[in-house]
Amino acid sequence: MKVFLLFIGKPRDEHSNAIAEEFLKRTSRWAPCEMREVDPRKYDLFTRHASAMKVFLDPAGRTMDSPQFAAMLERCEMEGRDLLFLIGGHDGLPGEWKPKADMLVSLSRMTFPHELARAMLAEQIYRAFATLRGHPYPR
Repeated sequence: MKVFLLFIGKPRDEHSNAIAEEFLKRTSRWAPCEMREVDPRKYDLFTRHASAMKVFLDPAGRTMDSPQFAAMLERCEMEGRDLLFLIGGHDGLPGEWKPKADMLVSLSRMTFPHELARAMLAEQIYRAFATLRGHPYPR
């Protein structure tokens, strides 16, 4: 299983990006992780990641608590599927991509800057793996 955290738009806030990178670095002890910007006009994630579970962040998506998020991650891991998260740009997700997601997830009913959403999502990914591995982090 590999974890992809993809985002649309330039990563501008170096501090928020450093937080996300740190959590993904910690997660990499349990699964390879990759975070990068994608351009929807040039990147076909449905071909490149055909078998991955595609979870797109969307304000209208399903809300989860941390144990539910960990359970979703565990299902992907048991199925041997890569897990791909996508955070939309300033205009949200590309209209033609949204219906192709396996799951739409909302981090909160509030709106956050994209850099902060990346940091929050990366932390939840780390928290989920730590929970599943019995690590003391999620106490």
